[in-house]
Amino acid sequence: MRRRTVAVGTLLVLTVAGCSSNTPESSPSPSRTPSPSSTPTPTPTTPGRPSDTGTALPAWANVLRQPVDGQHLVTQQRKYVVTRGSDEAGTTTIADRTSKKVVVRHVPASGFVAQSPVVIDDHWALIEDIRSDGPDPQIKVLRYDLTTGKATPPTALPPVSEPEIGAYDGTFAYSSTDAKNRSCLIVAGLATLESRTVTCVAAPGYLADPVVSADTVTFSEIIAPETARRCKRILTAPLSGGIAHPVPAATNCIQWSGATLRGATVWSEVGASDPDQYQSKAYVRESGDSPARPLGTVVTDTILACGNWILWETRTVASSGEETYQINRWRSGLSTPQRLYAAKPGVALTPMTCQDNTVYVEAAYLASTPTYTETISAPL
Repeated sequence: MRRRTVAVGTLLVLTVAGCSSNTPESSPSPSRTPSPSSTPTPTPTTPGRPSDTGTALPAWANVLRQPVDGQHLVTQQRKYVVTRGSDEAGTTTIADRTSKKVVVRHVPASGFVAQSPVVIDDHWALIEDIRSDGPDPQIKVLRYDLTTGKATPPTALPPVSEPEIGAYDGTFAYSSTDAKNRSCLIVAGLATLESRTVTCVAAPGYLADPVVSADTVTFSEIIAPETARRCKRILTAPLSGGIAHPVPAATNCIQWSGATLRGATVWSEVGASDPDQYQSKAYVRESGDSPARPLGTVVTDTILACGNWILWETRTVASSGEETYQINRWRSGLSTPQRLYAAKPGVALTPMTCQDNTVYVEAAYLASTPTYTETISAPL
């Protein structure tokens, strides 16, 4: 495991600070505050289905409101809701949405911290813990049976070697190191634990940043890391099988991450030496051989696919220094992106998640008294 940075359930402090961190290999990590002992009761919402009803804006629903140091929504599935505490380890709770009964309470082992996302379906949940500090960094993965609450290591899968896991409902992708010490991208199914290797790269290069859509996995390949020859590029591969293809860059070797859906890719670019890696330039190609169109500046590492759309977050800063965050979306056939959500000035947004074709995002109201966070959702 190469990364020493841990991206945990809610990147609240990162987003609130709007920090310009210098982290060429991974996402910044947040600080944590103690969590209360009570378990929240999220408000049920009906999962959305891809309706493809044009560009009509969906209605946003309030899902969960909590103190800043309370529980935070990781994801919400048809049957279950997943929250994570603000304790240092990131205790993860999975509860039945109807009965409110807690079926899993996952406390990471000493020295480990919970990692997002939680991959979940009607029967199973996959939770990853990471120990990134010290001489022996490790990654642990457990699969929970939600009918019994029992956890077992998914030994049928190649071991996880990089912290990032990309997930779309019950399909997920991650990096593993094989017997030849190559970094390989693995696509797997949560229910069956069947997996396939998409591609591999020789050490010291590695594969990272997987983002899974309904039909494609998009990921990055880093060659010659921590050297002057460092090169990071984006590749895509169909979930149904087949080889990975590179996404031609606007500027070679500084692609960061992206998402692909129905042949179209939205990706961002920022250099490893750029003093502000919190923001990056985004582009779109409607197909592999179409020209790249600029989409402006986006918040780095917030591009994802959900339903029929590719979404990302942006940030604008007023002359007074006040920040305003927005969520944009795009799909093939649109000449320009559509503004899906605009937060009030001073309200920060965490990176989005998607489950059952519904997008979730947490807003932090830090100027209010008392401060609080509110998770909202919209079916796409």
